[in-house]
Amino acid sequence: MKAMILAAGLGTRMRPLTEHTPKALLKVAGRPLIEHHILRLVRAGITELVINHAHLGEQIEAYLGDGTRFDCAIAYSREGEPLETGGGILRALSLLDEQAFIVVNADIWTDYPFENLLNKNPQRAHLVMTDNPPQHPLGDFYLQENGLLRAEGDGNKLTWTGLRILHPSLFNGCNEGIFSIVPLLKQAMAAGLVTGEYYRGQWFDIGTPERLRQVNALLPVQTK
Repeated sequence: MKAMILAAGLGTRMRPLTEHTPKALLKVAGRPLIEHHILRLVRAGITELVINHAHLGEQIEAYLGDGTRFDCAIAYSREGEPLETGGGILRALSLLDEQAFIVVNADIWTDYPFENLLNKNPQRAHLVMTDNPPQHPLGDFYLQENGLLRAEGDGNKLTWTGLRILHPSLFNGCNEGIFSIVPLLKQAMAAGLVTGEYYRGQWFDIGTPERLRQVNALLPVQTK
């Protein structure tokens, strides 16, 4: 199974930190966010990675190279302008397998064990959900007892972590350009084709300089 890391965002909410550094290279616990993901993916046995980038993307390529020093192979999907989640993944499909693949948002930190995703084979998508953080109290989707996710429902909504497995068929009929993946997911949810799981471990959305400081205050510096 291959994995894609989404690193093409402009990082507008992280300014001034992202004026000269791409958000994916901001450090948490002593190393860049994107490096945490790569190390965890490789430990799980996932060694073929695709990374998209736009804003200051040349810095990401200069830092990561072809992946050799991380014991993986990295291919890059270069975007002249950010294509959002849907457009960015669609652009990169030719670099990914025809089967399901993992997608990770670069601007999160989590201790989620990626090996847990290797036995998933969703019809369209499988999303990792967690408790709602203070900055997102209303959540995103409803996780039902049968494991299906719904955009509408009863009970409490959970927050999407930015971790998922996608099947390429989710993008059938899509045209290249700038678009969000959320409408595609909601359409697939309505058809009962999206599953989910609830993760109770550590997860942080690194969306602002203040949250970056908070996370760095909580986590010890990693040296291995």
